[in-house]
Amino acid sequence: MTAPDSPQAATGGKPVTPARIMDLASAYFGSCILFTAVDLGVFGALARTGPAGAAQLAGELATDFRGLTLLLDGAVAVGLLAKQDELYRNTPEAEAFLTPGRPGDLSAALRYNRDVYPAWGRLTELAKTGRPVEAPSLHLGADEARTRTFVLSMHGRASAIGRAVTPRLQLQGKTHLLDVGGGPGTYAVLAARAFPGLRCTVLDLPAVVAIAAQLIEQQGSSASVSTLPGDYHTTEFPAGIDAVNFFGMLHQESPDSIRDLMRRAYQALPSGGVVHVMDMMTDATHTSPPFSALFGINMALTKEDGWVFSDAELKGWMEEAGFTGFTVEPLPPPMPHWLARAWKP
Repeated sequence: MTAPDSPQAATGGKPVTPARIMDLASAYFGSCILFTAVDLGVFGALARTGPAGAAQLAGELATDFRGLTLLLDGAVAVGLLAKQDELYRNTPEAEAFLTPGRPGDLSAALRYNRDVYPAWGRLTELAKTGRPVEAPSLHLGADEARTRTFVLSMHGRASAIGRAVTPRLQLQGKTHLLDVGGGPGTYAVLAARAFPGLRCTVLDLPAVVAIAAQLIEQQGSSASVSTLPGDYHTTEFPAGIDAVNFFGMLHQESPDSIRDLMRRAYQALPSGGVVHVMDMMTDATHTSPPFSALFGINMALTKEDGWVFSDAELKGWMEEAGFTGFTVEPLPPPMPHWLARAWKP
């Protein structure tokens, strides 16, 4: 007979094992293999050479033979590479999403995860103090290299996400979109291309929009997309806008700050103006979906007010500001984001 307080009793009589706990304890092994292989250029090298041995790749990448061999075998173990007759090659997944130059390349986007990885090692500090474990300013202008990596990473992510979100935007007939905290300007460029006659303004910090302006020019969109250096907490929203986007930036704001941003958007828009919010969101418990709950921790590690809000909380803030017709929907997998919209009556 199973004791009432035994593990089997808690799981309906099924035996429990420590396998899931052990998998969690070593999950960072795979992350580090991914980050290192991307940084060293392993996937790009194999795309150029085709199947290659460790000695050839060590020469290509200027690395140590033994050290690279361990990394390559680890990449095979986690499914990023395949190995046959001592030759390594990209898996179809790596070829599609980790090879520079491919349409689906995520290499730049992953560098953000790499940069915040050390902060996760200080999670105990966050739990004890409730404060970020690194200065938020590091990737927002204080550290030029971190800032550039951050903006380019956001550009990589937005390029992928934008293909799903842009067709869902209600911007038909709109003439001027304000992209608040628009970072690299990628979403603004995609919107301007998708909706003829729409011009866009990207409002973000001076160090961020300096890089964004370069990216916008490289994409040939300077005529339709401009930048506005400033702090969206205090910079006045420009006159004449009829649409506002808050994409992937409200998760670093307190509830009071979000209320203020919604109020200012409402005041700036004309009747019929639309506001879109794309972000991670949870249910009312703040525990599901799991990725969103974990992303809330990620934001708290690097931002004073970092977290993830629920869709119900967002609905309340938008309606409190005066917006009506609130709707929210998940973006297609594997993207964990949700898209909300509402209108000024």
